[in-house]
Amino acid sequence: MKLPEEQLLELRSAVKPDFYDGSVSARAQLVLWYYEGRRKTDIAKMSGTTRPTIDKWIGRYEQYGLAGLANRISPGAPRTIPARIRGRVLALTRQTPPAELGISHWSAAKMAAWIRKTEGVSVSQPWVSRLWRDNGLQPRRQGTFKISKDPDFEEKVRDVTDLYLNPPEGDAVVSVDVKSGIQALDRTQPLLPVDFGKSEKRTHDYKRNGTTDMYAGFDIVTGRITVDLSPTHNAQDFLRLMRRIVAQYRDRKKIHVVLDNASVHTCEETTKWLAEQGGRVVFHFTPTGASWMNQIEIWNGIITRQLIRRGTFSSVKSVNDAIRKFAADWNTDCKPFRWTATANQIIEKVRVVTSRMAQLLGATEIGHIVGQAA
Repeated sequence: MKLPEEQLLELRSAVKPDFYDGSVSARAQLVLWYYEGRRKTDIAKMSGTTRPTIDKWIGRYEQYGLAGLANRISPGAPRTIPARIRGRVLALTRQTPPAELGISHWSAAKMAAWIRKTEGVSVSQPWVSRLWRDNGLQPRRQGTFKISKDPDFEEKVRDVTDLYLNPPEGDAVVSVDVKSGIQALDRTQPLLPVDFGKSEKRTHDYKRNGTTDMYAGFDIVTGRITVDLSPTHNAQDFLRLMRRIVAQYRDRKKIHVVLDNASVHTCEETTKWLAEQGGRVVFHFTPTGASWMNQIEIWNGIITRQLIRRGTFSSVKSVNDAIRKFAADWNTDCKPFRWTATANQIIEKVRVVTSRMAQLLGATEIGHIVGQAA
């Protein structure tokens, strides 16, 4: 078969590489060689591609001309998925998968297979993934939440957020908590360090060498951290940290302490010590079940990710030393966290979650929701 000289010139002008790299010019070269009289088997060897690929692009050219080589998708209108199938996938994604599948959450492959089985419509895994991405759905991910049952929830939220957003001038505001049960874990074999193209590796098994409790206070204005470590977990340990904090802020009129509702924060010994401060130390409690409002929890997350979780410790002393070094280094360039959420925003989000829970469980009150969940 021969082509008119005009079409041959058009093909030659599109040719650039001398090997097949999937580009338009490489496809044009395949077609040109064919119309110059070369055998398809020879073209395959010359280009480093396969006979089916050659047949594909020759066919595209014969049907659509040079425009048929423009992309890997056949010219013409793309196959469309009915709107009802799109809606069905989006609805199913927001529900627990059918029990017969034996899975906890949807994957794109499982969803595509389920649609083919139940709707008789063939959809691909990439299509499902794109649909999820376009609609902000991520079934592979899971977060956590807890609805506070504190009867004084709103009052406490406003109290704490007001301290964060408007710290009293001349006063100190310190966020305090304990991270208990930090394990001194040692691996059974040495770590393999990170290398080019390789991540750090460690053994899956480990040896426990004891635990330590970390009592910490975070200055929300300066970002400075105060750490005290103890093998025990009682009111004396908590008060030891509080005495250190009080000593650090002798020049302040008042010290506002944000803390959760742990028993050591409200026990008789702590209450007596607080009374002895003559009103200079003021406790501000986060709502029960809402310790995420305590800024020290953010810092606890940072030290967990950067030290504790991946650290290797041969003894409690070694983990204590590492924590002290981490805190000392933090304080050399400490910065406060930027709190932006207002009380109204937090309360409104909780109301939205409460409303959704009520819809899901057919309840109208938080107490009913909690009762059903239990």
